[in-house]
Amino acid sequence: MQRITITIDDDLLELIDKISDQRGYASRSETLRDLVRDAVTREQTAVNDATECYATLTYVYEHETRDLSRRLTTTQHHHHDLSVSTLHVHIDGHDCLEVSVLKGAVEEVKSFADSVITQRGVRFGNLHIIPSEHAPDDHG
Repeated sequence: MQRITITIDDDLLELIDKISDQRGYASRSETLRDLVRDAVTREQTAVNDATECYATLTYVYEHETRDLSRRLTTTQHHHHDLSVSTLHVHIDGHDCLEVSVLKGAVEEVKSFADSVITQRGVRFGNLHIIPSEHAPDDHG
């Protein structure tokens, strides 16, 4: 590990310290390492759509929207090769939360996520991509 020195303005340092306190980091160095890793991860996946990845797709939808549950299920079945697992939570009488764990090429995962998030009745959607150093079926 190498030690570096950086210059940072007071306002940004205050935000970094706030993040550090909220998340419970032991030091500014740990906070900055995680923030940089996150930025590098986003940049890597933005550059190469063929990169293999793991991802979580989180979305909230109105289960009473006409045919939405059926359309979401159909979309998931058409992309069964990407799906690892899905968690379904009933938020209230109208809304459901789903979290899908996915694996595959970034391009395919993004395409699947877009096909879910853009459905009428899906009110919130977020895709978090984590590049993999191994092929999706490589457990070694």
